Amino acid sequence: MFPPLSFFKRAAGAALLAVALSPAAHASAEQEAANKAAVLAFYEKGLNQKDADAALTYVGDRYVQHNPNAADGPEGFRQFIAFLRDKFPQSHSEIKRVFTDGDYVILHVHAVREPGARGSAIIDIFRLEHGKIVEHWDAVQPIPEQSANSNGMF
Repeated sequence: MFPPLSFFKRAAGAALLAVALSPAAHASAEQEAANKAAVLAFYEKGLNQKDADAALTYVGDRYVQHNPNAADGPEGFRQFIAFLRDKFPQSHSEIKRVFTDGDYVILHVHAVREPGARGSAIIDIFRLEHGKIVEHWDAVQPIPEQSANSNGMF
């Protein structure tokens, strides 16, 4: 015997409510554009200009870091930027692609720490709340001297 039709209506309603309450569903096109602009400005100020204080204006009340080599919070970010400024003052990160999904902004980046080096391919994922960055994940892959294919990493 099949459940009554009302069961399916309630299940469909619950599924629609779950989608409506998800973070990605709440961000309008304007909010996604603002999130993208905030992350791009944060990246340029912090990683390329090495100005941690200017970059941190785009960060919320908390900054959760998922990179195991970086500490949480604004102070952890300041330490990372100080490391770059001291050890790799000419480092530069070129953003190749930007993807937005609600309150998430994903960057595909070519980071070069020293001029002439091959650098690394990086995927950075940022989560924002109310237009401010509150969480970060990344995956870093060094660019090899030789590749098994000719597709490139970007």
